[in-house]
Formats: sequence, C-alpha cells, structure tokens
Amino acid sequence: MSDRILPATSPEQQPHVFAAAFNTGDPDAIERVYEQAGVLVSSPGVPTTGADRREANARMAALGLPIEVEPRHVYVADDIALLIVDWTIAGTTPDGEEVDIRGTATDVARRGADGTWHYVIDNPFGTATQGADSPAASSG
Repeated sequence: MSDRILPATSPEQQPHVFAAAFNTGDPDAIERVYEQAGVLVSSPGVPTTGADRREANARMAALGLPIEVEPRHVYVADDIALLIVDWTIAGTTPDGEEVDIRGTATDVARRGADGTWHYVIDNPFGTATQGADSPAASSG
C-alpha cells in the first residue's frame, strides 16, 4: 500500500507526502521522502543519516499515532526549498501511553532531475537547543 504514496511534485506537497508516508508506519515508505544522503536531526544537535535515520523515524512511527502537519512557510530558490512546518503527534498509543509530541520543523528539500522533491535536511525540532529536553524525549 505504501508504494502508492507518490513523491512530492512541488515543495508545498513535501510535508504532506512525509505525513502520508509516516502514517503508514512503514519505515521504507518514510525513507523514500529523503535524498539518499539526507539528514534527519533526530533530536536537537544530533544529525542522522542512512540506517540511523531510518531507525529514528521507525521509532516514532512505531508509536502507532498519526502525524499531522501544517506548513507555515515555503520559500523556494530554483531547486531548493526551505519549509517551516508545525507538526503534532498526539493521542493514546495501543499500549495506553498518552503522547503529545509537537514542534516546528525547519526543513530543506531539493527537486531532483525527475522533478520530484525530497528532504535534504529534516529538522523536526527547528531551533531547539542541543541538550535541551526535546518533545521526543517525553514520548518514551
């Protein structure tokens, strides 16, 4: 099913494509929204790539709760876009844990040769300070 999530054809679509992939719970679907060398800042000051990026996203998706996104700003220069996106993961997990994780992401996406957009940098906690308690830390 998650193979049917089409890549973004505009930078404005990118956060929604990410949410659709995340909400499948399939780490492979989530991986498809990134460039191969794309960076996920898994907690403030902690950039991850490759298998570590996949694992960090898989842990969040494993909560079994959907992510909701609300793009605030999208700025585009040629094939590069800066996205400022408010997001929330909230609810009760299947094992009864209450979760309320939210942030404002500062993300960078790039249009590839095929015309589709992928994350180069996915920084879900935006300007949060390294070493500070991030909302993800409270999720378990």
